[in-house]
Amino acid sequence: MRIRAAAMAGTTSAALLLTAVAGVPAHADGGPVITKVVVNKGKNILVGPTAVTKFSAQVTATDPSGVIVADAQLWYGTSRDNRTGAISYDAPNCHADSSTTTTCTMNFQVKADTRDMVNVVSNAKAGTWHIYASAFSKDRVQTTIDSYATTKVQRRSQLTANAAPEPVKKGKTLTVTGKLSRANWNTHKYAGYSGQSVKLQYRPKNSTTYTTLKTVTTTSTGDLKTTVKATADGYYRYSFPGTTTTPAINAAGDYVDVT
Repeated sequence: MRIRAAAMAGTTSAALLLTAVAGVPAHADGGPVITKVVVNKGKNILVGPTAVTKFSAQVTATDPSGVIVADAQLWYGTSRDNRTGAISYDAPNCHADSSTTTTCTMNFQVKADTRDMVNVVSNAKAGTWHIYASAFSKDRVQTTIDSYATTKVQRRSQLTANAAPEPVKKGKTLTVTGKLSRANWNTHKYAGYSGQSVKLQYRPKNSTTYTTLKTVTTTSTGDLKTTVKATADGYYRYSFPGTTTTPAINAAGDYVDVT
């Protein structure tokens, strides 16, 4: 069996739709070409403090002789040979799209754990992960790409907002409190996310659009607190734009009746 391997530099950013990129041409020896990889339906992978997170990936490959199997794996580290984390999968389930092209689906699962082993993540491993992709043709040639693209494995977030008093007279002061938390994979609990810029937003009663009133920074415990003048009936919420390690999130709008 011959093996054709490639390690791609300058991989694509978070996996919205991971498709073939420039620099992965058809191989001169007739080896299979990996044409598309989709992880978690194109979304980042959000892992809570305790529950197992399940997701799937699809790999499509083509070869003149046909493709027996294609697969993918997620790894974290400086290189696949020197990785410090990996998320592997159940055996691929493959179907032929044509006589030359095959798509295979793999089911993954990952959970929070401080142990350095397969299919677990600790806080230090939140952020960008690489996607390894492989395909094996019917004429027994394998193509492997250590970093076909990247995705993000993130600490699931929570955000609250509460505006008071309710009701409030027009022109009086409203105090809007809240809290930004994220999963702590080491302690298996949610914990406040400190030092983060969060937007306070307002939506009038008969509108569908929120506008930003100001930006507030979370305290050392992730708490939020600020004041605004009440002008009209409407909804107040906090909005967090997200970071590499933690996903964006909007709090549910809190309705205030202005009299």
